[in-house]
Amino acid sequence: MALGAEPPQLLRQNFFYKGRKFSFEGNRLRLPNKAEGDWECIRHPGGALAVPVTPDGQLVLVRQYRFAVQGRVLEFPAGTLEPDEAPEETIQRELEEETGYRATQWQKLGEIVLAPGYSDEIIYAFLALGLQKLETPPSQDIDEDIEVILMDVAELEQAILAGEPVDAKSISSFFLARQFLPKG
Repeated sequence: MALGAEPPQLLRQNFFYKGRKFSFEGNRLRLPNKAEGDWECIRHPGGALAVPVTPDGQLVLVRQYRFAVQGRVLEFPAGTLEPDEAPEETIQRELEEETGYRATQWQKLGEIVLAPGYSDEIIYAFLALGLQKLETPPSQDIDEDIEVILMDVAELEQAILAGEPVDAKSISSFFLARQFLPKG
């Protein structure tokens, strides 16, 4: 993605916090248009997401408890990039861990700038085909509360339009994948 061609000038770093998955910083900046101000930003290593499709055209999603919204959200499987890990490696690992499926065919769908108003996170979206169910169920991370859900295209569209909690990266990726999915 061709972002960052005109970086701002850092005048002063006001604060910095490094957490387990991301960091948060507040800075005094001079923008390319010479305007100065204070901006806060979440620095994130990025993530990868799969739109998994079973051989019979079902979409594999997860309903996951998310602390920030204090509820369960319907999502495609995704995960944070580990240091020195390519997005393709991340999503192959996460698909197996979160859903118990392995894909034999992968196609890159695109990159999603998740929330550029306050974060530099980029999601690398992939279509995952040729799914095979693993013989051994996945062992979820201790901090994950996940239920695997199978839906057809029409059911997911209906859930989104009905206002069911579906995260933005999943809706965006569904849109990118739509041309490759069974008509529903």
